[in-house]
Amino acid sequence: MNGVQRKSKSALAAIVIGAAAVLAIGGAMWMSFNADSSKGSAGKTNEEKAYTPPAPFRFNPIANYYTERYRPQYHLSVESGNMSDPNGMVYYEGEYHQFYQNSGQWGHAVSQDLVHWEHLPVALMRDELGEIWSGSAVVDWNDTSSFFQGKSGLVAIFTHFQSGVQSQSIAYSNDRGRTWTKYEGNPVIPNSGMKDFRDPKVIWHEASKRWVMVVSVDNHVKFYSSPNLRNWTETGEFGIDQGSHAAVWECPDLFELPVDGTGNRKWVLTLSVGNNETTKGSTAQYFIGEFDGKTFHNDNPADTVLWTDYGKDFYAAVSYSDIPEKDGRRIWLGWMSNWRYPFTMPTDPWKGNMSVPRELILRDIPGEGIRLIQQPVKELDSLRGTALKLEAQQLATNSNAFGKWRGTSYELDTIFTVSADAAFALKVRTDGTGAEETSIRYNAAAGTLTVDRSKSGIVSFEPGFAESFAAPVKPSADGRLSLRIYVDEATLEVFAEDGEKVLSTIVFPEPTSNGLSLELEQGSVKLDGASFYPMRSVWRDENPDSSVPSRILIGKESVDVAVGAHITVKSSVLPLAAPQQLEWTSSDVSVAKVKRAADGSGADISGVGAGQADLIAKTPDGKITATMSVFVYEP
Repeated sequence: MNGVQRKSKSALAAIVIGAAAVLAIGGAMWMSFNADSSKGSAGKTNEEKAYTPPAPFRFNPIANYYTERYRPQYHLSVESGNMSDPNGMVYYEGEYHQFYQNSGQWGHAVSQDLVHWEHLPVALMRDELGEIWSGSAVVDWNDTSSFFQGKSGLVAIFTHFQSGVQSQSIAYSNDRGRTWTKYEGNPVIPNSGMKDFRDPKVIWHEASKRWVMVVSVDNHVKFYSSPNLRNWTETGEFGIDQGSHAAVWECPDLFELPVDGTGNRKWVLTLSVGNNETTKGSTAQYFIGEFDGKTFHNDNPADTVLWTDYGKDFYAAVSYSDIPEKDGRRIWLGWMSNWRYPFTMPTDPWKGNMSVPRELILRDIPGEGIRLIQQPVKELDSLRGTALKLEAQQLATNSNAFGKWRGTSYELDTIFTVSADAAFALKVRTDGTGAEETSIRYNAAAGTLTVDRSKSGIVSFEPGFAESFAAPVKPSADGRLSLRIYVDEATLEVFAEDGEKVLSTIVFPEPTSNGLSLELEQGSVKLDGASFYPMRSVWRDENPDSSVPSRILIGKESVDVAVGAHITVKSSVLPLAAPQQLEWTSSDVSVAKVKRAADGSGADISGVGAGQADLIAKTPDGKITATMSVFVYEP
């Protein structure tokens, strides 16, 4: 799939670090430190921690790199331009290759550990055959293609798009994916008159000793086989009367997995479903069954629909090819957006990011059948700062168990025991007033876990963005419910039922909305335990546990205030473990006056006379300064 980028513009506050000026107003928000070691909370020290990412990765030395407003800190996003469908995911010679759609070509990044990424030049550019749309990549270990003089190399399989016609082509690389040569015989599968014919996923099928391709064709998929990646024969099709047909099928994946705890193995066919009214946007589904090298056979009734993710922003997910057998995992990730609003999000200079990488497992769920389980990869644990923990406690109405925690880039692991009539609300990215928050509500009687982003921040860029969505979630037989939650500036991923149900979404709150809340709504809820981990940025060498200020964030990019009126703007110092005191001055007190807010969380601004002034916030030592504009008008 492909999309056309739309430009947006956002202002940034100027920040001075020592004598160097940088630009930032968004960026990572870290957990606050509270030295209170009373029952129910664990304190921590602010000693610097040594942290070394895997070589040859190097942090960017520029202080404001990847600190724009809403910029994710541990999710992969493109430096500039747009990022949509993940493409060509393959592991080769110690590197995970992450290609992705970038305006009809393949962008490229590589990683040794799935979390620290190096951006590389565009890999596949549009040519005389058209734009380069989605596809896959494989390692041709035995040189079946004859591209590699008897050695191994990478082969990319992708959709060419030109004048409304989609066909399948290939390219190859002899230098670990750094440069690519397109096959002179492209397309290897011409279009025979099909309107939608795209997104080829290629695997090596060991039983038949042949390459297999699954490709989307309108509302179903076709299968092809090849001995050499050049010559392809159609072998079968699947899906015309299966699963959801709410919209066009896209971005298929096909892989075999063991069923956890048994000696059985099953094949999984995953598909994304385009934008439509029935599901209120684009979404994704999967099938469990058998694959004989020619076609897929569904184990479930034809009308059974198994959703991949119950959120609004997990699309086009495909898995990495050729992960070594000694590792043994099947890992994938998806694009965190929706074809309702692919490039209209309020971010600049980039649009779009990937989800966290997730390990895939099959599990036989009593009363349901074999289901796909998604769990965040273990490599993410390396980004954790020092944890804050809560001991077991009963939740009470009008009491916030998470009231001392703050952050916008973190992992939160919780376990609850709930009564049959229980309901509770866990809220993230809160501003403390209830005006801005993203809620995660569980209702035991209804058996639903609901994410509500209607008050999550900026929602006006898309008419339906202020919405809620739910997953069917039930506790275990003993009433226990676990939620594993990843928050990263503009992303939220909730893993319930040990990863059987996932809700993924994007949100755009103010950078200073960093509160958390956990409150009982009805029934009996026991918090058996909670662990809160601030997460490191994967782009800059910053310690989330440090008490040394690195940046100042101001909640508003600019404000308008009437003469004689007053307004309060929030601010925070990063990391949040650092002292939060700031000094404020105005460049023109005849236009606006400013002083520290009574609660110390920002600035109180008074309009004096019509005009414009700069408001300057700085740390007490004067080493870090941030500036915002205020416009004063006659009422």
